[in-house]
Amino acid sequence: MPQSGEFTEKKMATSKPSDIEKESLEAHVEICAVRYQQLDGRLTNLENKVSDIHEDIVEGQKSLTKVIIGTAGTVIAGVLSVVITILIKMG
Repeated sequence: MPQSGEFTEKKMATSKPSDIEKESLEAHVEICAVRYQQLDGRLTNLENKVSDIHEDIVEGQKSLTKVIIGTAGTVIAGVLSVVITILIKMG
């Protein structure tokens, strides 16, 4: 939960230019710096989340590959056992 100072900065960063910002270049620069820091932080968080999702996808693909290989092996073993049983009963 944001603290009161953080809320003020977020509100300031998302609102339209204030009167003081229009009158003072220094205030404008300071407010823009806060906005930039907030945007940079949000972008960093987004990059981290995308990276985590990418890692999850890669791990999921590895697991899926193992399941597919295991299933294919089981099917092949089943088909071979049926073929061998048929050959034994025919001969």
